[in-house]
Amino acid sequence: MAKFAKKKEGDLPAVSTASLPDIVFMLLFFFMTVTTMKDSSLLVENQLPNANQIKKLEKKDRIIYIYVGKPTREYVSVFGEEPKIQLNDKFANVDEVGSYILAERAKKPQELQNVLTTALKVDRGANMGLIMDIKQELRKVNALKVNYTTYEGDAFNNLK
Repeated sequence: MAKFAKKKEGDLPAVSTASLPDIVFMLLFFFMTVTTMKDSSLLVENQLPNANQIKKLEKKDRIIYIYVGKPTREYVSVFGEEPKIQLNDKFANVDEVGSYILAERAKKPQELQNVLTTALKVDRGANMGLIMDIKQELRKVNALKVNYTTYEGDAFNNLK
């Protein structure tokens, strides 16, 4: 008769690693699909004003951003303290806004070109004359849907 060996207490079965590559690739594909790339880095200080009547823009692919504010610390020595316009990752003059809008509009699909919104992210310390010049340039290229990006809050906090 054959002897049967008793199973020792405390022995754990080996962990199967056969499905580990599947799990790793599933996580990789998940993060690849939900991660968005940063569009541009901010070259201007951008402390947005407060407003109490706000509406969130839902479709981000239909928005063209224009940033206005004082240059950040590393650019103050080159560009000074005056508010500047940032288009993508570079500083620009007012007369470059129209060509920037036309170039961004041309990058979008044909069905989205008529529904694009220009979002102005303007620092609360920027002067209104610069904003009016930007709006004049937007009118020249028929970019009439303009959005001012703000934080939700009491508008009287902007007076400080």
